[in-house]
Amino acid sequence: MSDVRRISTGAPWEDQFGYARAVELPNGLVLVSGCTSIVDGQIAGGGPYEQAVNAFGVALGALAQVGLGRDDVVRTRMYITHARDVEEVGRAHKELFDTVRPAASMIIVSGFVDPSLVVEIEVEAFRGVSA
Repeated sequence: MSDVRRISTGAPWEDQFGYARAVELPNGLVLVSGCTSIVDGQIAGGGPYEQAVNAFGVALGALAQVGLGRDDVVRTRMYITHARDVEEVGRAHKELFDTVRPAASMIIVSGFVDPSLVVEIEVEAFRGVSA
C-alpha cells in the first residue's frame, strides 16, 4: 500500500500522457508537474508576464487541492523560451513569492509543445512550512 497521493486537475494531457498534476509524498513534499497558461484548452495571456502569472495560478490551484498554498512553496522552476523574457517572468515570480523566498531556477529552453507558449512552471511545496 502506498501513501503517495496523486492529484489530477482533469487536463486532457494527464490521461493522454499518463501523469499526475501533483504528487504528495508521505514526508509532506508536494511536487507539481510543469504548468503552462493553458486554461480550458486555450492559452490565457499572450506575453511572458501574463503567461507566468497564469501558469503559477495553475500550479497554486493544484497545491490548493491538497490544502497548501503560496506560503508552503519551497522551490520553483521557470522554463522560458527567450532570454528577453527573464525580467517579465521574474517580475511575476517576485510578485507572488517575494515574502516566501523559495529556492528558484530560471532555465532557457528551445521550446514547448505549443510554440505560442513562452513559459512553463514547476513548483514544489512542503507541508508544515507555514506556521
